[in-house]
Amino acid sequence: MGLKWIDSQELAIELAEHFPEIDPATVRFTDLREWILALEDFDDDPEHCNERILEAVQTCWIEEAD
Repeated sequence: MGLKWIDSQELAIELAEHFPEIDPATVRFTDLREWILALEDFDDDPEHCNERILEAVQTCWIEEAD
């Protein structure tokens, strides 16, 4: 089963593993969206993304990085 936009925590973990050198607090939403879409396990409609979803993923990633 692939990752969906609602899987904020799982997406954050994947991003932290793929981009360990990145400070998630500095990531622009446009980049964040592209990185999520590029994840191998991501399987959701790219059009179902919005700012609230990206903010949730970024928040989880920041928590994961701490």
